Amino acid sequence: MSDVPPRWKGECESGTQFNSSMCNKKLIGARFFNKGLIAHKPNITISMNSTRDTEGHGTHTSTTAAGTYVKDASYFGYAPGTARGIAPMARVAMYKAIWEEGSYTTDVIAAIDQAITDGVDVLSLSLSWSQVELYEDPVAIATFAAIEKNIFVSTSAGNDGPNVETLNNGIPWVITVAAGTMDRDCSAALSLGNKVSVNGLAQYAGNFSSSTEFPIVFIDKCDDTTELETIKHKIIVCQDPYTEDSLNDQFNNINLAGNVAGVFISNSSDVYDHLKSSFPAIFLQEKDGATVVDFIKTNTDPKASIVFKKTTIGVEPSPKVTSYTSRGPSYSCPSVLKPDIMAPGDSVLAAWPPNLEAASVNDDLMYSKFNLLWGTSMACPHVSGIGALLKAVYPHWSPAAIRSALMTTSDQIDNTGSPIKDIGRNLQPADPLAMGAGHVNPNKALNPGLIYDATVQDYIDLLCGLNFTQKQIKTITRTSSNNCSNPSLDLNYPSFIAFFNDWFAEPNSTTMMEFRRTVTNVGDERSTYRANVTPLTGLKVTVEPDTLVFKTKYEKKSFKLRIEGPKQLADAVVFGYLTWEDSGKKHVVTSPIVATSYKIEK
Repeated sequence: MSDVPPRWKGECESGTQFNSSMCNKKLIGARFFNKGLIAHKPNITISMNSTRDTEGHGTHTSTTAAGTYVKDASYFGYAPGTARGIAPMARVAMYKAIWEEGSYTTDVIAAIDQAITDGVDVLSLSLSWSQVELYEDPVAIATFAAIEKNIFVSTSAGNDGPNVETLNNGIPWVITVAAGTMDRDCSAALSLGNKVSVNGLAQYAGNFSSSTEFPIVFIDKCDDTTELETIKHKIIVCQDPYTEDSLNDQFNNINLAGNVAGVFISNSSDVYDHLKSSFPAIFLQEKDGATVVDFIKTNTDPKASIVFKKTTIGVEPSPKVTSYTSRGPSYSCPSVLKPDIMAPGDSVLAAWPPNLEAASVNDDLMYSKFNLLWGTSMACPHVSGIGALLKAVYPHWSPAAIRSALMTTSDQIDNTGSPIKDIGRNLQPADPLAMGAGHVNPNKALNPGLIYDATVQDYIDLLCGLNFTQKQIKTITRTSSNNCSNPSLDLNYPSFIAFFNDWFAEPNSTTMMEFRRTVTNVGDERSTYRANVTPLTGLKVTVEPDTLVFKTKYEKKSFKLRIEGPKQLADAVVFGYLTWEDSGKKHVVTSPIVATSYKIEK
């Protein structure tokens, strides 16, 4: 890599098991923050008082965003190949503010403040606090200063789905990332005695005799531990009854019984908690499980074999919204539709500290330079890396412009040509409260055509529109000179959310909501865009004007979008999309529209 640019003001701080000389042209900054922790726990002994990673989370997320090329990467044979981050030529600076001994908001704010001072271009924040007001949220407070310095900020939506109103980081000036699946599964093949084979999810890291056939039995709920203890040297098949903790109990029962292997039939997202099983285990979808159960019941001496450490490419349909990803509407700012976008968050392969446990088999700990993790923490750095790439191409674009480019070019269609499905909604089409604008598409984001931009003053207008006091606004902006002459909840955002939730409305009474937006032409100089809105059931949506004519690049045009409907919407969520398409069909600028009867209680 080239020399570190002179504008960089960061440092590499020495500490426990970390010397400043360990930094290089790739890792150009390493700092740690624990004054808040020490102030609250003055007698504490910090086990690793340095930037060194003791949990693996920071290593995994940073290399997802910006890791360089590494050949022969895998997780004990799963997902083999050459690994690299989204922006492999980007430099990395690490700021440690979360500790095994505890974490405090003051340390998080101090870390972000220092990153801003050091001169970072992108902040990747795979962390969040519980749902609080913006002026009580350390991430919101600290990142406002980042936006003022033109720093792109990517955050994770949280892992508390599939219920609505569970989203964290509903911060209007950052991009909030949901987690989706990818078209690559880490799996195992269960081969039945009748030559039929079914694939299931698995990440068992140990060795297994794949050529040996074992007796296979179906024990249904697998809740009778006495019965399980009498069954030896067999593959046990369990059916998830979907009661509280049922899969967890089944898993533990099979583990304690010490059988050859466990086969768990479940469509529950809880399977992700058990994929890295310490004993041979495979997790089947119900449709494949039915094939296995039928084979067992119709044969007098059923047998099967299992091949672990398989990797399946081209999984259909993909992507899907994960069940665990947190959903909107946003508690902290309901008038801005969140999350913003979806990125891969399931079984993401990235670097791992080689001295930390990556798996266990029976009682043996196993170590690896790579690990498979899931969560919105894994989705966030994908978008951080893409943001860095866009920042390199368009260094003068604002964070809002980059966010707009990512959102308006995202995909709503999966690899089968159908709407993206939501695992947490029984594979129904995903709505924007789950996946935001859609699944991120980096190549399309390079040429968005139009962007929805926003300034720092626009965000201040929003804070004023939220009826925050001057003291509360000052907590976020860190200045008392805030101009509230034009308060507005209608931020110039590339999405729309309207609340039709008047519980006391007269029958058949209607209302109209209006949104004003301004788009900037970053595409061809002379271009004409026409609006199209997918129908929203029970609502009338109009766009005025429905044609935008641009004569020059960077010219701005404004429009209004109106939604008319009942004051109390019958459905919980109705959604559609506004698209602006140019005459040459080179650019399709898409924004999600959500109408909902949800009422955010505070």
